[in-house]
Amino acid sequence: MATQAPPKDPEGAPPENPENEPFDGGKPMTLLEHLLELRTRLIWCAISLVLAVIISSVITNDVMRFLLEPAKKAAPSLTLQFTAPTESIATYFQVALMCGLILAMPMFIYQTLMFVLPALTPQEKRWVLPLCGGILISFLIGVAFSFDVILPPSAGVLFNFNTDIAHADIQIGKYYGFVTRLLFWVGVTFELPIFILALARFGLITGRQLLGWWRFAIPGAFVLSAVITPTIDPVTQTLVAAPIIVLWLMGVGLALLFGRPR
Repeated sequence: MATQAPPKDPEGAPPENPENEPFDGGKPMTLLEHLLELRTRLIWCAISLVLAVIISSVITNDVMRFLLEPAKKAAPSLTLQFTAPTESIATYFQVALMCGLILAMPMFIYQTLMFVLPALTPQEKRWVLPLCGGILISFLIGVAFSFDVILPPSAGVLFNFNTDIAHADIQIGKYYGFVTRLLFWVGVTFELPIFILALARFGLITGRQLLGWWRFAIPGAFVLSAVITPTIDPVTQTLVAAPIIVLWLMGVGLALLFGRPR
């Protein structure tokens, strides 16, 4: 069966690669073949997540003690309690799931790469691997920043406020839900510069365009911090919003330096 010639534009010239490099992707696949491959990738991700959660469950008690340390230092009288028969065990597996997601993240990134790489040009492939590595490193830095910089002063304000009226006696599920949510979403927000760089590198946005959005970016950072932190105290919201603004500015700088024309 003869192959068809590449489509031509109205001028009669064949389309060119923006980077002037040939496409060397995989063989053409039907929609069904794409869906079958996607199913296989998702199965491997699910298997890796289950194994990671099983491994994490061995050290979950140590992780829970570690996550409790900032609050205990800020409020030594703090005690945790559970008020439902299943609350303690549910919290245990919630923390194990969070640890499993972090452990399985390299497999998630690998399977995503294997699914999308055949559709990319050589120039794009050279950027994908560093970007994915940057995403993983940025997430871990964000988790560490949240634990060391945001959580201690936040716990100091939340658990020492008005203690002459009432002392802190927190449900175990509420405490670890607050901590894991804070760590996870701050870790995600630390990926913002890499995400902006990827969009700029693939020509979807430009640095100048982002600069024009500064009026929305600053209040948007505080709105996002209010969503991330389930508390209305200004200390926690400011500690989360300030890094978001800095990260957005870093992303704008990367887009100006390494972005590609749309």
